[in-house]
Amino acid sequence: SKHAIWLAIAAATGGAWIFYFADAPTLIGEVFTGTAAPVAYITIGVLTATTYTFGGLMREQVCTYMCPWPRIQAAMLDENSLTVTYNDWRGEPRSRHAKKVQAAGQPVGDCVDCNACVAVCPMGIDIRDGQQLECITCALCIDACDSVMDKLGKERGLISYATLSDYNANMAVATAGGSCSANPSLVRTDGGAFSEKLAHFHIRKIFRPRTFIYMGAWSAVGIALLYSLLTRDRLEVNVLHDRNPQFVTLSDGSIRNGYTVKLLNMIPEPRTIVVTMQGLRGAEMSVVGIDLPADRSFAVAVEPDRLKMLKVFVRQPADRVGGATQTFKFRVEDKASFETDEYTATFNAPEIAR
Repeated sequence: SKHAIWLAIAAATGGAWIFYFADAPTLIGEVFTGTAAPVAYITIGVLTATTYTFGGLMREQVCTYMCPWPRIQAAMLDENSLTVTYNDWRGEPRSRHAKKVQAAGQPVGDCVDCNACVAVCPMGIDIRDGQQLECITCALCIDACDSVMDKLGKERGLISYATLSDYNANMAVATAGGSCSANPSLVRTDGGAFSEKLAHFHIRKIFRPRTFIYMGAWSAVGIALLYSLLTRDRLEVNVLHDRNPQFVTLSDGSIRNGYTVKLLNMIPEPRTIVVTMQGLRGAEMSVVGIDLPADRSFAVAVEPDRLKMLKVFVRQPADRVGGATQTFKFRVEDKASFETDEYTATFNAPEIAR
């Protein structure tokens, strides 16, 4: 049924969204085997529900009141922009009984008031009322109207893509320069063909300065996004200093500070990351969970697309302490790709007695 299809699309949307934030192949397997983290199922459920509600049950309201595109489109339109337009200069006055009206000697337009354009509109608007915020420019009304015109043996284009400037020019012809209401007989010759005075769309209206400015602006945004994606850091280090206690004085008089070092591997391949300490004279590092002697550097394996957290203790001999606050750097490097990152940390010690 319709709602089953909506739910399937909503679930696929919810799943696709969270795959941006995890290893997609692994998470897909975990979701279907029931071994994924609870937060994954909760996120999929919430996104499925919101997509089903907003994209299915409330799609017209979302398009009208929540979607920013109509406002953006309205701000970018000018008199030479192509929009879906009801050409009332040839359609009005509309009538379902055109032959009777003509027999009575009254003007009648091409619109037969069949409401086909309204019936096919997903937003439920009547394009004959003019340009509206709710219009999503799907052109279904154009196709519906053209099929009716074909059946009646009339020219297509009663509803068409047109510019405001062309519409105004043609309306001026149909109203004799504004001296009367729209009279479709004024836009046709005695033989029934359209008058040569009517304005028609030309491709050169698309290629104009404003179009190139917009094209250049959007292209610049796209290039900037692509550049940032291609040049983004794929290796990152972040360090959090222990707050309580900020330092510990060991039995030999040396000072020790604790840090939580976070290594972020942003590629789908495992890496061996070398962590090196720069600065802080005579200091050494030791890592909880890694059985290595204290040194100024160590290597650690990081899984693909994962964050690895390490508890690192930095110890400095008492005779090398250079003040209550010293700065140094944690430098991380992937020897295979030569990618590096640095983080400036603070080493705290007791105030030196004067």
